[in-house]
Amino acid sequence: MSGSIRDATSADAAAIASIYNWYVEHTTVTFEEEPVPAEEMARRIEAVRAAHDWLVLEGGDGLLGYAYAARYHARAAYRHATESTIYLRHELAGQGLGTRLYTALVERTLARGYRHLVGAIALPNDASVRLHEKLGFVKVGHFVRIGCKFGRWVDVGHWQLESYARPPEARP
Repeated sequence: MSGSIRDATSADAAAIASIYNWYVEHTTVTFEEEPVPAEEMARRIEAVRAAHDWLVLEGGDGLLGYAYAARYHARAAYRHATESTIYLRHELAGQGLGTRLYTALVERTLARGYRHLVGAIALPNDASVRLHEKLGFVKVGHFVRIGCKFGRWVDVGHWQLESYARPPEARP
């Protein structure tokens, strides 16, 4: 299955919310517990797009998935780091679409001058781990029983992609 990748807009909010809310309601991959209304998703899209990329993968039957990078933490020293996220329509997993979409996000994020992408993955999630590691992310941390959803404790692992080891101030 193919599709085109483009920047998300507020007009995509309902389709993005539909994709995301399936995961909210059926899985522990997100710790959000209540469905997100389209209006709130539109606000989130605009907030992210002020300094980062939010991409969608569009196919013949509508939006197939989305990925975005957002601020990792508010402190100034984190200004070179982002947290990345990807969701596909749940029935499309395993078709290579995530690789295309996430690769585009990584390339765009690094082109903006960010040097780190961090993926937080609720575990177990073999598909997400494979995707991150396929693109060069390395596991750098593991929180045990950090979240509780659907009456059970969930671990979270952190995978990091680093494009350059020395800080900009130390480069020749």
